[in-house]
Amino acid sequence: MSRGLIVGLGIVGVIVVFILIFVSWGSGVYDNAVKYQEDVNAQWGAVQAAYQRRADLVPNLVATVKGAAENEKSILVQVTQARAGIVNAKTPEDLELAGRQINTAINLAFEAYPQIRSTENFQDLQSQLEGTENRINVARDRYNDSIRNYNTFVRGFFKKMALSWFGGGEDFAVRKGFEAAQGSENAPAVKF
Repeated sequence: MSRGLIVGLGIVGVIVVFILIFVSWGSGVYDNAVKYQEDVNAQWGAVQAAYQRRADLVPNLVATVKGAAENEKSILVQVTQARAGIVNAKTPEDLELAGRQINTAINLAFEAYPQIRSTENFQDLQSQLEGTENRINVARDRYNDSIRNYNTFVRGFFKKMALSWFGGGEDFAVRKGFEAAQGSENAPAVKF
């Protein structure tokens, strides 16, 4: 074998190895960009799920607390009216009627709603609202972290170049993180 052939094969071998390394590096860059891109999409899905949870949960919680408070209110009104009947009783029959009304109201209270718990219900509602808003905030923070990781990856000079060569026209543009809607700095009102 001649020396020229050996040198030629060596050069071809170096070029082939260089091309394999380059293609391997480029495909790794592309695969990582796709991974970061999918992570961004997943984190945005988590934000959307948290929004949906809030939209589903809050009206139901408010309705439940309102219903319990109305039930307690009607029971307390009945008990109060029955007690007033005892105080205002002028005859034994009035007293007996008022006593039956109190017993009926108290029995109704214990059968329909054993404990007056509206304060606890309102505290539970506050806790649920706070927990829901915390979940949304955590989801937004994770989304913004994934955006930062993605943008940091795709903005590198050589990575940007590799993505344009190996990306096949796929868009690996820099993305914006979560931005609150105008007016969202104002907390939503919870009305009873």
